Amino acid sequence: MTAAGIDFGTTNSVAAQWNGEYVEVLEIGGQGLDANWRREGFELLYPSVVGTSSLRPGTLFGWEAKLRSEQAVEACKRMLREEPFVKLGGERFAATTAAAGVFHAIAGAAEEEAATEIREAVITVPANATGAARFRTREAARAAGLTVRTLLNEPTAAAISYAHEMEVDGEFLVFDWGGGTMDATLLLHDNGFFDEKASRGVNRLGGLEIDARLRGMVLDRAPARGRWSDSEKRMFALEIERAKILLSQQESVTVLTPDDVAVEIGQDEFSDAIQDLINRALDPVEECLEQARIDPRDLTAVLMIGGSSQIPAVRAAVSEALDCELVDTSLCDPMTAVAEGAAITAAAMDGELPSIIRVVNSHALGTVTKDREGKRSFSALIDRNQHLPQQRVKSYEPTKDNISQLTVEVWEGDPDRDVDHPDNVKLTDLVLTYPQRCRAEDGVFDLEYTYSKEGLLTVRATLQKTGEVVLDGEVKVFGDGNVLPEVRKELDRLLALAPTARPAATPTHPQQARPEKQGQGQGPGAPKPAPPRSSPQPAGAASGTPPLVIDGSNLAWNGRPPRTAGGKPSFAALEAAVRSLRFKHADRDIHVVVDATLRHDVSAEERPRVEAAIADGTVVQPPAGTEGRGDALVISIADEVGGVIVSNDNFAPFQKANPWLRTAGRVMGATQSQGVWVFNRRVPNPAVPSR
Repeated sequence: MTAAGIDFGTTNSVAAQWNGEYVEVLEIGGQGLDANWRREGFELLYPSVVGTSSLRPGTLFGWEAKLRSEQAVEACKRMLREEPFVKLGGERFAATTAAAGVFHAIAGAAEEEAATEIREAVITVPANATGAARFRTREAARAAGLTVRTLLNEPTAAAISYAHEMEVDGEFLVFDWGGGTMDATLLLHDNGFFDEKASRGVNRLGGLEIDARLRGMVLDRAPARGRWSDSEKRMFALEIERAKILLSQQESVTVLTPDDVAVEIGQDEFSDAIQDLINRALDPVEECLEQARIDPRDLTAVLMIGGSSQIPAVRAAVSEALDCELVDTSLCDPMTAVAEGAAITAAAMDGELPSIIRVVNSHALGTVTKDREGKRSFSALIDRNQHLPQQRVKSYEPTKDNISQLTVEVWEGDPDRDVDHPDNVKLTDLVLTYPQRCRAEDGVFDLEYTYSKEGLLTVRATLQKTGEVVLDGEVKVFGDGNVLPEVRKELDRLLALAPTARPAATPTHPQQARPEKQGQGQGPGAPKPAPPRSSPQPAGAASGTPPLVIDGSNLAWNGRPPRTAGGKPSFAALEAAVRSLRFKHADRDIHVVVDATLRHDVSAEERPRVEAAIADGTVVQPPAGTEGRGDALVISIADEVGGVIVSNDNFAPFQKANPWLRTAGRVMGATQSQGVWVFNRRVPNPAVPSR
């Protein structure tokens, strides 16, 4: 069977195969390209998009989905970190199912258009992808019928491709900036031996954020004049992405809004507008070099991969920061090198090439402990950037006497951050069972983590006093077990989608002279959507999609210890709730309101994010001196636009003046469970009459 590699990207995916002599990048899906989207090499890209159109039967994928969908799911790879639900054809699907659809479509296109079969493959993931994201990537590919040979870090794959082509040894720095994440990885290559020495990165920093910045520039000059249809929003998003691509090749572009307003953007001003994003992208490079104690002058090559890395201002900034010349794109193709490296790795695994790949773990693995006061902290067993395989043991003592069981939480992330930081992810809970109840000092156990180079984690706990093994198992989120029947069933449902008829639909089809692309604002991965610019509804307006007005401070405190117990609200939790709502209610305007005190209540680490969100209008706070503060503003906005409030508050002081608060359908409650947000209709309890 031919060795294959798949670069599953946030924006685009690429498939390649080793033919016995060299790597071939497969041309699949290119017939869906339109003239104004044709660029050199684009026929090798398969957009990671799933969509539907009222003008075309069935589910669309690739360029067809990207350019002709009225409703689309993009950046499903980025969503695998948190597994939100997505909406297509009036139905809800897990993000893993959408990703599985993309893998299924890639395999089908390879057979139909490239006359080859892809039944098994090495699949790439971001160097700093969480264990949960890695598991879901593997699960999505397996649900699509692919056998996953291994998951390979994208920067490592690019370095393998370059070293194979150039036959050069040395220290490689890979600057990987694509559609969703930014990773910097330092590797040593010595005669076919690849050793990841350090890897750092930033999640949710990529082409989507750059698109959002360009979109904001355009809308600052040409604000929306009215409510745009879903098709118009998609057309505008595509226009923005295409303009971004053109700005890497020409001095200016003209962007046309759905209101037929033309806005000219120059390359220099665009570069200035994204300079802060570029600076953030350079941070992992510095961290990587510091951790490996490498002087930039000792680097053999600096490889720039991913679409965002090709922006002239980005290349200039990296070259200046490292004081070196970057590898030319002709020697390391920024869009295909990752897939090529994956195919070379597959060939090496088959014994066709004499390469050895040694990898490190990008996140620490450990557990969460609780002291006698109940404070939780991350206890690392296997630190980040350790060569795999790794085996580590730590001893733990229960905090109470006479227990029969303990729950061992298995976590992945950064132990230097608070447990509830978004970079920390709980992978699973394992139950440790004592043979009999015992005192805390007799219940001391050694917890052993064994992490394989394939990314499989086994956990064992042994009682120190007796040597008895009281926990022994594999963490299934890393495993390669059978695909759950419900996953396959949901994929079948996705593939069989028939779009519902949409009256007066405006197809997103670039027959017009304007381009199109990647959804922002309401798109699945948009981290900081611009505030709604559509015209407000009058109070109580009847609408199938009333706006949502989020009581941000209430959600930020959801599930947190009270202030009197030292608790603090979590802005990260609020952001996760907003993202979840945007995924589940993509057709609604969303207003987020926070109390003026929130920026002071959150941790010092989160404070700049709150202030930035207030500054750019992502969230709003009541003006100083507002009676009733945040609650009053939430109610005022909801009353003004006929919106639905998302809050667990009863708003007791306001019910008398606003009886509509207790009307069915005007308030939704929010619950966070295991990192998943669930929203259900609720009617606030009636206010207790004052005496």
